[in-house]
Amino acid sequence: MNALELIELSPVMPVIVVRDPDTAVDLARSLVAGGIRTLEITLRSAAALEAITAIQNQVPDAVVGVGTVRTPQQLDAALRAGARFAISPGLTEELAGAARASGIPFLPGVATASEAMRAAELGFLVQKLFPAEAVGGAALLRAWHGPLPDLIFCPTGGIHAGNAAQYLALPNVGCVGGSWLTPAAAIEARQWDAITTLAREACALAAG
Repeated sequence: MNALELIELSPVMPVIVVRDPDTAVDLARSLVAGGIRTLEITLRSAAALEAITAIQNQVPDAVVGVGTVRTPQQLDAALRAGARFAISPGLTEELAGAARASGIPFLPGVATASEAMRAAELGFLVQKLFPAEAVGGAALLRAWHGPLPDLIFCPTGGIHAGNAAQYLALPNVGCVGGSWLTPAAAIEARQWDAITTLAREACALAAG
C-alpha cells in the first residue's frame, strides 16, 4: 500500500488521542463498523504505542498508523509497535530519510508552497496540510492545485463535520483528518454506538 492508496481508504482519518489503552480496541472496532478504516493514533499520550499494538493484533479490518511523529526514533518505535503508516506535523531531512527507509506510507506536514515543494523533492507527493484552517484552508488548497497539480493532501487542523465536505470536494484532497469522530466524553463513557454513528456520517460526507 502506498500513501495515495492509504488516503483513499476512508474520506476521514480520525486523529485519535488514546488516554486509556483498554478502550483502544473497542474504539477501533466502532470506527470500522461505521466505515472508517484508517486510524491515526497520535503520540500525544503514553498509551499510544500500546494502543497501536492492540489494534493491529485485534482489529484486522483497521489500518492503524501513528501521528505526531517528529523524530526517526519515534518512527522506529511506532513501527515496532505495528504502525502501518506514519504522519508528521512537519518534515526534517533526518525524518524524511527514516520515512523513506521504513517503506511505509508517510505523510509529512506542510503549511506553505515552499514546504510542499521541498517535501515533493524528497519523494512525498501525498502530504498533510497542517494546521489547515489556520493557514488558509480550502481556499489555499484550491489555489495550490494549479501550480502544484501532482500533489494530494490530507488537510488536518480545524476541520469538523461542518466544513469537511468543502475540503473533500477539492480535486487535490484525498481525505481529511479530524478529531470529531472520537470525542473524549464518548470514549470515556464507552458510547461505541455513538462513535459508529459519527463514522457513518463522516463516510457520507464524501458522497454528498
